Amino acid sequence: MSTQPSTPPLSLTERRKLATQLEIARAAAELFTAHGTDGTTAEAIAARAGVALRTFYRYFRTKQDAVGPLLAVGGDRWRALLAAAEPGAALPDALHGAISEALAVPDDTAADGLRQTRGLLRAAVDDPALRAVWYRVNQESEDKLRPVVAELAGAGTGAGAGAGAGPEQLAVRVAAAAATAAIRIALETWAQTDADVTGPGSPADLAARCLRELMGGTGPLTRTETPD
Repeated sequence: MSTQPSTPPLSLTERRKLATQLEIARAAAELFTAHGTDGTTAEAIAARAGVALRTFYRYFRTKQDAVGPLLAVGGDRWRALLAAAEPGAALPDALHGAISEALAVPDDTAADGLRQTRGLLRAAVDDPALRAVWYRVNQESEDKLRPVVAELAGAGTGAGAGAGAGPEQLAVRVAAAAATAAIRIALETWAQTDADVTGPGSPADLAARCLRELMGGTGPLTRTETPD
């Protein structure tokens, strides 16, 4: 299993804050899907979430920002799945397995979550501010993914943002960017179709195809041996 240090448990206050943010995010997503961003106000989102307007603005600057936590949930889950992969496993296989499991639809809740993402991505086509939130979430996910990829590949801890351009660090950055782009492109492509949440043309199917295309030219990225 991965030897990365575990994240300290969140305090009760932090868990409550995250729960409130996610509740607001779900309310915003429901209203954006039903009425579009132009037809939705921050006041309406706060009311749907059952919080005061001042609470909404304590966490989010704009109504579009409110969906950020919801869009980030999938990335958090699949990074955790990847971090749990066996060290030394072929990285493309580990990435493919984590992405496939993260985009799997084991129940109605998961299916509804993907359909909600579809609604948001469709709304983002005509809303630059909402698109900016989507791209920001993806960039943050890529940044967080780099140390996970580095750990699996045995490339050390110097592969994060601001690291040098050595072969291992460069390969880690390319792999993290490819994996993140595979999911982003798959979801964006799926959102513009009427394909189901499973089967041909689903997010999992498209992400696997995107990952094969994007990882095809990156070369091997495996744990390196340190000379004695």
